[in-house]
Amino acid sequence: MNRQVLLFLALLSLDSVFGQVSYSIPEEMAKGSLVGNIAQDLGLEIRRLISGKAKIYTRNSDEYVELNRERGVLLVKDRIDREALCTETALCALHFQIILENPMELYSVTVQITDINDNDPTFEKTDTKFKISESVMIGAKFMLERAVDLDAGINGIQNYELKPTDNFALKLHNNADGHKNVEMVLQKPLDREKQEQISLVLTAVDGGEPQMSGTMLIVITVLDANDNAPVFTQQTYKATVTENSPKGTVVATVTASDADQGSNGKIRYSITNNLENVRKLFEVNMDNGDVSLIGNIDFEKSKHFQINLGASDEGGLTDSCKLIVDVQDENDNKPEIIIMSKSNVISENAELNTVVTMINIEDLDSGENGNVKCFISENVPLNLKTSTNNFYSLVTDSDLDRERDSEYNITVTCSDEGVPSLSSSVTLTLQISDVNDNAPVFERSSYEAYIVENNTPGLSIFTVKARDADWNQNARVSYILEDSSVNGVPVSSYVSVSADSGVIHAVRSFDYEQIKDFQFRVKAQDGGSPPLSSNVTVKILIRDQNDNPPQVLYPVQTGGSVVAEMVPRSADVGYLVTKVVAVDVDSGQNAWLSYKLQKATDRALFEVGLQNGEIRTIRQVNDKDAVKQRLTIIVEDNGQPSRSATVIVNVAVADSFPEVLSEFTDFTHDKEYNDNLTFYLVLALAVVSFLFITCLVVIISVKIYRWRQSRIMCHSNLPVIPYYPPRYSDTLGTGTLQHVYNYEVCRTTDSRKSDCKFGRAGSQNVLIMDPSSTATMQRIQSEKSILDEPDSPLEQKPPNNDWRFTQGQRPGPSGPHMPYGTHIRWTPKSGTRATGGPEVAMGTGPWPQPPTEAEQLQALMAAANEVSEATATLGPGTMGLSTRYSPQFTLQHVPDYRQNVYIPGSTATLTSNPQQQQATAQQAAQQALPPPQASAQPEPPKAAQTPASKKKSTKKEKK
Repeated sequence: MNRQVLLFLALLSLDSVFGQVSYSIPEEMAKGSLVGNIAQDLGLEIRRLISGKAKIYTRNSDEYVELNRERGVLLVKDRIDREALCTETALCALHFQIILENPMELYSVTVQITDINDNDPTFEKTDTKFKISESVMIGAKFMLERAVDLDAGINGIQNYELKPTDNFALKLHNNADGHKNVEMVLQKPLDREKQEQISLVLTAVDGGEPQMSGTMLIVITVLDANDNAPVFTQQTYKATVTENSPKGTVVATVTASDADQGSNGKIRYSITNNLENVRKLFEVNMDNGDVSLIGNIDFEKSKHFQINLGASDEGGLTDSCKLIVDVQDENDNKPEIIIMSKSNVISENAELNTVVTMINIEDLDSGENGNVKCFISENVPLNLKTSTNNFYSLVTDSDLDRERDSEYNITVTCSDEGVPSLSSSVTLTLQISDVNDNAPVFERSSYEAYIVENNTPGLSIFTVKARDADWNQNARVSYILEDSSVNGVPVSSYVSVSADSGVIHAVRSFDYEQIKDFQFRVKAQDGGSPPLSSNVTVKILIRDQNDNPPQVLYPVQTGGSVVAEMVPRSADVGYLVTKVVAVDVDSGQNAWLSYKLQKATDRALFEVGLQNGEIRTIRQVNDKDAVKQRLTIIVEDNGQPSRSATVIVNVAVADSFPEVLSEFTDFTHDKEYNDNLTFYLVLALAVVSFLFITCLVVIISVKIYRWRQSRIMCHSNLPVIPYYPPRYSDTLGTGTLQHVYNYEVCRTTDSRKSDCKFGRAGSQNVLIMDPSSTATMQRIQSEKSILDEPDSPLEQKPPNNDWRFTQGQRPGPSGPHMPYGTHIRWTPKSGTRATGGPEVAMGTGPWPQPPTEAEQLQALMAAANEVSEATATLGPGTMGLSTRYSPQFTLQHVPDYRQNVYIPGSTATLTSNPQQQQATAQQAAQQALPPPQASAQPEPPKAAQTPASKKKSTKKEKK
């Protein structure tokens, strides 16, 4: 099948380029078939279709044609059925638009759909029945049902055929609408007696290739004579109805008459249209011929209807007419606003007449009801222009400024001219995008700031602030210190600027005396592209601080020589001696100086001017005034706090120079002497302080050491036993115990941890440890029996005056030595002194109250029993002395307190039970005896010599 293309291109020079192109294609083309090369026909390049995002816009939801932008062609998208698409019109076409963006362009495309012979002619009924009287005359006409062929043109119904043609012939009549009325004409009289029923076949044939046809069976029943047919009063009736009329509205009434009488003259009306749209909307009353509405009429769908009506009597005679119904439009449709394309964002530097939105307006009404006018809201920099029929473009008509208005809400309102008028509106939101068109602006045209000298580096001086009217990145301000120099030094070594906050910091510490002020420029630059900037001048003023003391210019102070001012003795009151000249490099009140006389040899002779520093005499100089006058002048400034300087002025009261020279020669020596003396005093103070601290540390260390030793010392629980030597006597004659006590100590192996001091007894009493480690105390007599000694404790004699010691021999602290001097300071594990009283623990000092003899006796007996029990229960390794001696040692003499007790100053001798003593002695001797094979008397081992004892023995040998 050939495809015809009709191209019509019209260019309009408005704001966009518009054109129109038409194509013609047959229906029922396969999907993907080529409709036309739209790019070539419109003169567009394929890359323009791609960059412009070309698309098809159609008002209907169904799209039968699609655009291939890569090839620039139109293709069939879906099956196209002309009969379904265009039910009533012979010409069928698809109308759509192609839209391009950047810039916006609109092209109208029309695709004509041509018919193909794809539908058979069909009859509404497969058969129809007639009752014809035999009296019907030749030439009688019988209306037959027309066939329906949905195809158009040559593909539609072209001819009818009736077979057989014995009694009837077929006659066709052409109507103005192009359809044909089919009539069956009697050409031979009927004879009911010959043939009561006749069957005919009506065939409808179209003109397509291949040719198609449809058939209908006609059954004729021959009746008796009815020779008059119904006749309509008019062949064509016309009526008008308003759309949206309610159901039941009578549109028109048709009337037919029959000359027959009786049942042959009764007429029935019917609608003979075979199109469903007529029968769905209209009906006719079979008895009276009223045509009324049974459906809703819409002008926008059908503007007029043709109703075919028939009238038949009981005899089967019929007549036909047609009713033309015109539909009147009503303003029942609002204008429809369709946004074809729009931009939500537009740059503020967009040119004038830039298309923002393209709008299509549709009003389905006709006449004035379909005339639409559109307008937009006021006070917006936009204008609505008509580009073509019912198409509008929203364009800019003035400059845009985002800083003034960042967004516009545009209301487009369209209304028709009907009565009453109907309107519709749509609101569009247009945002203005920012362009970097505003430079940062400082809050002030110039800045001045003050900072006090001697500031800390990094100190924040003040802040510069600039604002940018743009938005987002374009309004992001950065601060830059412009390159410049101050006195030949880059300004960046003086100050720095924070890029984000604009805070100016001091890089160094300023000195007012070196620089009093300086200025520089700060640039504020935004983050746009390209960036915009502005600058401002900043002046920094440095404020003075009283950081410099006054400097004395005169008199000049020299270290080696002495300068003196001479005052003659004939000077009067107010005589100007000299003038102290001083300056202060500070400024303002920090440089105001005042002079005061601090020291003077004779304060009644001189005075100093408070403001000018002049030294003058305040009385007459006389001969009694010393030649050497020393004045100490203090110069103070007026700062807060004030600073000062001191100058010494030497004044010589004399009339001749030699007199002055002899008096001032020792000034330098005195000064050196004073300096040396100060040095030595400071050195001596440092040495004394060091020695004091050293001694204090040593004492504390010793105390701590002793305390720690006492914490880990004696763990023995043996009691301390008092022992009174044989030669002890009361020297005072009071009958009480002596104030100085002597003890013999039995100690365990742990006793080396106790804090004890031992004195070597004159009698050489030692403890003997059994070599078998039985730790049993045994009394061993030496070669010279202890009984032979005159002062033996076993041979008690009455006391006499010879027992008394001389002052030099008396035991105790006052004597030269302590014969039985074992001083005990014993501390048990619990840390509490196990003594009978505070004085007994030390072995020295009197009792708090002198005890009676009975109390003393009771104490001695109790102690003796405890020693006896402790001695009997001693086990191996429980005997020992101080760590000064070797582990094996002996005590040559240990008094047996159980035998007798002598109380100094008394003639009483206490002796325990002899039998008990003997039994105890025998038991102890048996325990102490060596094995039988070792019956020889072992020689007592000598104590281990310490380094000190070795030295003593060596000295004795030499002697």
